[in-house]
Amino acid sequence: MELTHINDEGRAKMVDVSEKNDTEREAIAKGSIYMKEETLKRINDGGIKKGDVLSVAQVGAIMGAKNTSHIIPMCHPIMISGCDIRFNLDFENLKIDIEAVARTVGKTGIEMEALTAVSVAALTIYDMCKAIDRGMVISDIMLMRKSGGKSGVFQR
Repeated sequence: MELTHINDEGRAKMVDVSEKNDTEREAIAKGSIYMKEETLKRINDGGIKKGDVLSVAQVGAIMGAKNTSHIIPMCHPIMISGCDIRFNLDFENLKIDIEAVARTVGKTGIEMEALTAVSVAALTIYDMCKAIDRGMVISDIMLMRKSGGKSGVFQR
C-alpha cells in the first residue's frame, strides 16, 4: 500500500483531495481512562472542585474535534456536521469509557476528528482530576467504525 502523505522527494505533504467526490462520512472512536475508585465516585457524585467533569470533557471533546486540523499536521480542515460524545462510568473496572461519533459531508474522512475528540475528552478528565489522582491511565483509543468515501466501511 502506498503512503499518501509522502511526496516524490520522500517528504511529508498534504494530500490533494480536490478530485474526490463529496460523500456522507461518519467515524466512531472509543477510548478509556482508568482511575482510583474514589476518583470515579467523586466524578459521579459531582465532588470534583473544578466542576462537572463530564460536561467540561464533552465540550472539550467537541472543541478538539473542531480543531483537529490545527494540531495534526497533514489533516485537512473540514466542516463537521455533527459530533456527539458519550461517557460510561464503569465501576467494576474503575474506568470511564468514552465514545465519539463525528459526521461530515465532504471529500475526506472524519476519523481524525473522532479520535481527537476521544483523546481530548480523556485529557480533560485527567486535567480536572489530577489533583486527587495523578495515576490515571488513558488507554485503548481506537477507531471503531468509519463509513463513506472511496474506501467504504471499516468496522473493528
